[in-house]
Amino acid sequence: MTKAAKIIDVLEKFVSENKQDLIDKVLAERTRHVTLVFEDIDKPHNVSAVLRTAECMGIQDLHFIENKNEYSVNSHITQGATKWITMHHYGDGEDNIEDCYQSLRENGYKIYATSLNETSRSIHDLDHLEKTAIVFGTESDGITKDAGEKADGFVHIPMSGFTESFNLSVSAAICLTVLKSKLGQWPSITDQEKLKLRSEWYRKIVREADLILRTKGVDV
Repeated sequence: MTKAAKIIDVLEKFVSENKQDLIDKVLAERTRHVTLVFEDIDKPHNVSAVLRTAECMGIQDLHFIENKNEYSVNSHITQGATKWITMHHYGDGEDNIEDCYQSLRENGYKIYATSLNETSRSIHDLDHLEKTAIVFGTESDGITKDAGEKADGFVHIPMSGFTESFNLSVSAAICLTVLKSKLGQWPSITDQEKLKLRSEWYRKIVREADLILRTKGVDV
């Protein structure tokens, strides 16, 4: 029995049937087909709004490149969404952009940096069948040159007004909505990934979960 399976076996009796059914439903719609990357975000409250939106839309992973600015969660805005998603931080390496991009590529993602330059493609024109990572920069300056050059391409949201950009939370919501609408539904995570997430969520749901697990001989 895997560690995740052992955790579930011990803690499941402490999780109500209604909660178990909800977790089943959420796991069935969870995806790692699309992920979002944030480079040195300078308005963390907007990222917190994105985080909440992404979780509601079934996105499991968010990535944070922290060369200058370290992201801190605004729990009032996220409304508990951080409990259910996986956050990856890149702030301690010699090249945090490269570390992030390498990790994404090892997991099969094509990386698109948001930009309005002449080579940028509309979000509507991306290949929705490929695993996609979309990189957002600061709302004032956008992505850095390095983040753009190391990406696989550029993407933008077509606009009809005079203003050249949406705010971060709206941009992320539009990108996710467009990609999901083209797919119909997200490709689901694997059964092994579901098992691991269920074990992590049970540990967060059950009061004194780690104490209970240790008394049953399960390492945590």
